[in-house]
Amino acid sequence: MRVTFLNPPFLKNFSRPQRSPAVTKSGTLYYPMWLAYAAGYTEAGGHAIDFIDAPAASISEDVVIERIKKNGSRLVVVETSTPSIYNDVNFSGKLKEKLGREGEEVFVVLVGTHVSALPEESLRLNTAVDAVARGEFDATVRELADALEAGQELESVAGLWIRKGEKGEKGDEILHTGERAPLADIDQLPFVSSVYKKFLDPHHYFNPNALFPMVTITTSRGCPHRCFFCVYPQTMMGHKLRNRSVDNVVDELEYIIANFPEVKAIFFEDDTFPANKKRCIAICEEMIRRNIKISWTANARVDLDQETMLVMKKAGCRCLCVGFESGNQQLLDTMKKGITLEQSRTFMEAARKTGILIHGCFMVGLPGETRDTMQETLDLAISLQPDAIQVYPVMVYPGTEAYAWYKQKNLITSKDFSQWLTPSGLHNTVIQGENLSAEELVRFCDSARKKFYLRPGYILYKFIQMIRHPTEIRRTFKSVRTFAKYLFFGSDVQKESLVQDS
Repeated sequence: MRVTFLNPPFLKNFSRPQRSPAVTKSGTLYYPMWLAYAAGYTEAGGHAIDFIDAPAASISEDVVIERIKKNGSRLVVVETSTPSIYNDVNFSGKLKEKLGREGEEVFVVLVGTHVSALPEESLRLNTAVDAVARGEFDATVRELADALEAGQELESVAGLWIRKGEKGEKGDEILHTGERAPLADIDQLPFVSSVYKKFLDPHHYFNPNALFPMVTITTSRGCPHRCFFCVYPQTMMGHKLRNRSVDNVVDELEYIIANFPEVKAIFFEDDTFPANKKRCIAICEEMIRRNIKISWTANARVDLDQETMLVMKKAGCRCLCVGFESGNQQLLDTMKKGITLEQSRTFMEAARKTGILIHGCFMVGLPGETRDTMQETLDLAISLQPDAIQVYPVMVYPGTEAYAWYKQKNLITSKDFSQWLTPSGLHNTVIQGENLSAEELVRFCDSARKKFYLRPGYILYKFIQMIRHPTEIRRTFKSVRTFAKYLFFGSDVQKESLVQDS
């Protein structure tokens, strides 16, 4: 059976797969990684696949529809996000309308964080949508393809929300087929980079924290930590950490080096790559043993110790993306971050000693936030002196504790999910603080960004960095080209959150 996996048309360079979807100021564009994993798993189950990333490749609606018509797909898997959900379901309706008149009707299933949090509500947005695959959807989609090909009832496929009606017809009733347990053995997933190789161009994707061009993979699923704002663990992957084996991970690195000669870096998009210290060291030591020579970046937490960092650096780690979040301990505790300010300072000292660059993430508008605590956050950012920062008002998404808290406090300023973006597609602030307006939060972020980046010492540091490490030049200028106008001229007219790339 032919299955098309679709990151649907929307705004150009709309980065739907990232934790906070938008068109980003820094030019960041994420690989559609979770969709690609499911595509590879479905292909491994015996189905023919096509894969379309419309925003990255600037493919129009008409071209997408014509391509699906030509390839004869019976099942289309459509990735969604909160700010694009109305576009996504409406495009699904257009797709069904234009393809349903000829031959067998196309079955459309929605996937992603938003529909996982609001499956029934999402189905009711457009009756053309046939189903939602909730949560981690690799096995759900493959079994759905099996059932459709065999003409079987879909009630047997766990993880779906479908329309129930008489045989051959849709009804108004929404049926949940039961929860699906996450994959226990994720080594059984094909290399996601093999799907990229067949269908995607690495030059379309960019992350300012990695050398360009790069490939994004993950070595684990699930996050054991409980940060109240983080969307993937709360809506799709869960909090139980499931790891790929060391050999499986390093085998994929060898595959990437052999098959992507133009690629300069790997981005490990695990929620926390060194969550298991012993395993992190084992991966790094195996990379060293096999003489893997490629730069890489990963997400980490401030509880990472210098001993592990030294091994990571030796294995090629260039940069770590780290959530410092706030300069106030009480706010850190309220958001369930599970870190201390002292850990943040100790971590940065260790990073400087090992020579690993740090991209620091900070946010404002948290429960209990005041003007004083925002200043504490800026003071912390400047004192830590990471290589780069992002400072933004909290972005809240359905399915997270943060969304529930702000909604219960009547601090979400819109019920229209399209308002999560500005007219140009940038992040829009849809929350306000208990004692701070959305506009004030945005103004602070504008000011904080300028105070950090326009320091003479920081500008000198970046020039010296590019002179000493010429590989940094292409990445830096690619990021600055899009980011500079926001740095110097501020935010959109709307209340925009200034998230760069997370």
